[in-house]
Amino acid sequence: MTVTTIFNLVALLLTLAATFGYINHRWFQLPHTIALVVSALGVSVVILFTDTIVPTLGLEATVRQTLTDIDFGDTLMKGLLSFLLFAGALHVDLDALIKRRWAILTLASVGIVTSTLIVAGLMRYGFAMFGFDISFAYCLVFGALISPTDPIAVIGILKEVKVPETLEAKISGESLFNDGFGVVLYSVLVTLAVGSGDGRVSLTGAVQLLVIEAFGGIVLGLAAGYLTYRILKTINEHKLEVLITLALVMASNALALMMHVSGPLALVVAGLFIGNHGKRFAMNSSTRDHIDKFWSLVDEVLNSLLFLAIGFEVLAITITQSTFGVALLAIPVVLLARWVSVAGSITVLGLRQEFTRGAISVLTWGGLRGGISVALALSLPSSPVKPIILSTTYGIVIFSIVVQGLTVGRLVRAVVR
Repeated sequence: MTVTTIFNLVALLLTLAATFGYINHRWFQLPHTIALVVSALGVSVVILFTDTIVPTLGLEATVRQTLTDIDFGDTLMKGLLSFLLFAGALHVDLDALIKRRWAILTLASVGIVTSTLIVAGLMRYGFAMFGFDISFAYCLVFGALISPTDPIAVIGILKEVKVPETLEAKISGESLFNDGFGVVLYSVLVTLAVGSGDGRVSLTGAVQLLVIEAFGGIVLGLAAGYLTYRILKTINEHKLEVLITLALVMASNALALMMHVSGPLALVVAGLFIGNHGKRFAMNSSTRDHIDKFWSLVDEVLNSLLFLAIGFEVLAITITQSTFGVALLAIPVVLLARWVSVAGSITVLGLRQEFTRGAISVLTWGGLRGGISVALALSLPSSPVKPIILSTTYGIVIFSIVVQGLTVGRLVRAVVR
């Protein structure tokens, strides 16, 4: 794509986001991100309907080609995600996370593995029911990409829903860390699935890769965060300090890609470090205010583009009666796996600490899936199973954002006392 084409595309997306946002703010008052997804889905339906009536226009093919050119998976995973994770972590209270570290770490690691195994085991039969022969290795890949809750979607909804502070810390903390762990687990399982046919990859090698990627990402985030903190401490110029945080995100993401470590974990750790230690000891009140406002704006704009793209992505997905059926089946399977992983973790941890009443229900239903799952499905190597996994993932994500996102507030009010 040429620079002019990219500029025109971004201009169009921002215009649509602003238009849909304005309409929603004036008349519907839905959560902003959900409104964008619904609006884009509505426009997609209109495009499909128009293409059916007047096929010579070729609207669907044009939009599909544009989405292919954008490469949603790469754009999100190698670009937008670093900014969004840093912006989200920047506003999270580290002290609150540390107090609930065992719950967060358990949900973000053991919980993800448990959910992945349950989804894989059940969907192995679910896919077969609809005539799809998908190996257990690829079922594990599907479980890994759909099990992590999306921090972008979760934190976006938390802005709209009042949740008790103790529970909010668990939800936001888990979503930030299980995203990084989930992406690493997904990468390892894809390597195993692709290499399992000729034995190129061993289970031991995959586990080593998992540890190196996760640990490497955390170390990189700590190092980058600390270096940035030391630099910020020597100056007092808010414009330059904002620029330095921007450089931190871009440089850390580039280094993570070069070093083959987890970029999401690196940016979460760096964001937590700067958002807590950095703000307290390296910034004055004016700098804190400017950095908060800058990253809040970045978060809002990129979130708008992301959720708008999710809505339009339906035009790039092949939907048949069978794929629609398997997506419907997968929704309760994923929710069941989430409930088991959450309930199991909280039951074990509950022997030593108290949890907010209704925590299991809220963590289960509030564990939204979002663009990261779609991006991971899109980044799968080309194979006959990819379109099936992609359409199933998309169906779950749309249900999660729209249905769960719109009702989680009512659930919180009903079960949390």
